[in-house]
Amino acid sequence: MTVRVRRVYEPPEPEDGVRVLVDRLWPRGLAKDAARVDEWPKELTPSTELRRWYHAEERPYEEFRARYEAELAAPGAAQLLDQVRQLARDGDVTLLTASKTPERSHAEVLLRLLED
Repeated sequence: MTVRVRRVYEPPEPEDGVRVLVDRLWPRGLAKDAARVDEWPKELTPSTELRRWYHAEERPYEEFRARYEAELAAPGAAQLLDQVRQLARDGDVTLLTASKTPERSHAEVLLRLLED
C-alpha cells in the first residue's frame, strides 16, 4: 500500500491507484475526463472558513494543521477519512490537489493521518 500526494494537473500514472481529489473546488481549467478522478469526498476537505483564513494572509501552517485536524474529528469527516483509509489498505491511493505547495497544504495533513 502506498499513499502519495500529487498535483491534479500532472498527468495520471499507472501507479496512482485510486485517485482521490481532496480539494473542495474543482481545479481551474482542468477537464473532468483529463483529471481521471475516482473519488471526490468534498466533506473531507477544509471548510470554506478555514480555507479562507489560511489563504487570507501568511498564516502558520502548524495552526492550520491543528484546526484542520479538529475539523477532521467531526463525525462526517472522520467517516470519510476512514473510507480513504480502507482504500489505502486495499491498494495504492493518490491524493490530488491543485495547491501549488502540496507539502504545506491540507493534502499533506491527510497524507500524514493516513500513514499513521
